Amino acid sequence: MPGNRFLKYIPKPKSEADFESLLKMFTQLLNITSGDVATALQLLNDLDKDYNLTSDQYGVGDFIEDLKEKNFIKEDNSLDRNLIMTAKSEQEIRKQSLEEIFSKLRKSGKGEHQTPFSGYGDENTAERREFRFGDELNQIDMTSSIRNAQINHGLSSFNLTEDDLEIEEKNYKTNTATVLMIDISHSMILYGEDRITPAKKVAMGLAELITTRYKNDTLDILTFGNDAEEIEIKDLPYLEVGPYHTNTYAGLELAMDILRRRKTSNKQIFMITDGKPTCLKEGARYYKNSFGLDRKIINKTLDQAAKCRKLGITITTFMIARDPYLQKFVRDFTKTNNGRAYYSNLSGLGEFIFEDFVKNRKKRTR
Repeated sequence: MPGNRFLKYIPKPKSEADFESLLKMFTQLLNITSGDVATALQLLNDLDKDYNLTSDQYGVGDFIEDLKEKNFIKEDNSLDRNLIMTAKSEQEIRKQSLEEIFSKLRKSGKGEHQTPFSGYGDENTAERREFRFGDELNQIDMTSSIRNAQINHGLSSFNLTEDDLEIEEKNYKTNTATVLMIDISHSMILYGEDRITPAKKVAMGLAELITTRYKNDTLDILTFGNDAEEIEIKDLPYLEVGPYHTNTYAGLELAMDILRRRKTSNKQIFMITDGKPTCLKEGARYYKNSFGLDRKIINKTLDQAAKCRKLGITITTFMIARDPYLQKFVRDFTKTNNGRAYYSNLSGLGEFIFEDFVKNRKKRTR
């Protein structure tokens, strides 16, 4: 049996190594600046001045030319900003977010994620059993059931009873439909703490994880401030916080609408927020109250959590705040939905979401 083969180490050319190290920093800056290439490059220049990131052989100017040549950025004179990101750089940000947050992830085959349980699935097995109360109609093997009726009751008159029904087992698969809700209210950048950048990074890492390794799963992303809006994965790097309140009710309402269209029975919502619900929309009017916990807003939000529970949708809340009264709201919200809650700091947010996503996919939900 052959052992390990050791080859001579050939280091990368200096310019290529410099480009890769600067690219990692540049993509981080693009995420922070919400896709503003000019501002990200200015920040890179400032960092280079303070920390000597480049050398006399390879400077920031060389890096900019390589970015253009490798199609990470391009010129667009139709916009106020001369340089813009390309689809390649958007994908690079997602890829690096995945590597940073989910670096310990094991490769997972074709993304079907079968379990040893039989149940509500989509792949037939050879196993048969008698009908039990609670079985669904699409599990009944009609051919075998009719044959049983003819054997049990004769051919002269057709009579099909419950005892004749035969159930065809199916392999249970944990294909999952996930909606990720991101709070973009003003509090996500208050008190000198940038909370939106880690949230975007987690969203991009999760998007890359699902699209590359769990291809039978779906991920939909929405933002919620005064209103809720569905966004595309490609929009994530450009996401910014607005002068908004927190309309959690609208976010949950949109998430339920999205999940109703998904055919899988495994549905979940991940909600990243740092505060309490402070807003409702009543017709064309916004009802707002940022002072404490408004009973009207809280009760309507808890009603949404109860509706999700009835639909079999689990809500996992990632609270980026430590205030005791906010944690009490999250406990009440979680109890109403029978969901889960994590109180995370910014650096641990990605690991929490990764662990919960993978663990939840391995559960038998029915």
